[in-house]
Amino acid sequence: MCGRVYIRSSLRELLDNFAFAGAGDVEGLANRFPRYNGAPQQDYPIIIREIVQEPDVMGPVFASARWGFIPTWAKDAGTGRPPPINARAEGISTSGMFKHAYKSKRCLIPINGFFEWKDIYGTGKNKQPYAIAMKSGEPFALAGIWSSRGDPDTGLDLRTFAIVTCEPNEMMATIHDRMPVILAPEFYERWLSAESDPYELLKPFPAELMTMWPIGRDVGSPKNDRPDIIDPIEEATDDDPEPTLL
Repeated sequence: MCGRVYIRSSLRELLDNFAFAGAGDVEGLANRFPRYNGAPQQDYPIIIREIVQEPDVMGPVFASARWGFIPTWAKDAGTGRPPPINARAEGISTSGMFKHAYKSKRCLIPINGFFEWKDIYGTGKNKQPYAIAMKSGEPFALAGIWSSRGDPDTGLDLRTFAIVTCEPNEMMATIHDRMPVILAPEFYERWLSAESDPYELLKPFPAELMTMWPIGRDVGSPKNDRPDIIDPIEEATDDDPEPTLL
């Protein structure tokens, strides 16, 4: 799964890096970025396909959305299990939860990197976190789906989104069995288009273009939102003794 991301750019820098999309309605997020330990249930700038010129000219536009997918038909977003943060590529076109958004409400999620945890000791505890990014250091976009429904608390429309995941590439497979779908810039337009099933885009990103490094366990709490969260540390190995919990 993909359950944590980081954006080390300011909102203005992020908009400039993805300048093919209009600024949309995200200015209210300006004071929330950079964000070094982004978690679900927080608001992010995503890129959607929307009317940019009346009556029917469509184009890419930034929009504010909350991480945690709530389908339009959901009766109550405030009860039951937390909304899903990921949508598996396998079966996304037939899933009752995701199929309508996949067909017509796909989005891009611009980030600088994401986090994943490796179960080094095989116990499911004391996992080693890693930061994952592009070797170039440039921001990139994850494939996502989004939805919009009325927020019972405010009466306003609330956009929500989920990140699409797929099988891991060779690098990611050394720490986890899933990875987010990363889209190369040449596929942005197609992913946002009216095409109903661009399934061939939902594949692992080339490992040789990516990098990862071990980081400290402070990343485990979203309250720790500091630049040093992504600083590299010495990597733990299978030969190291498992830490003792006090």
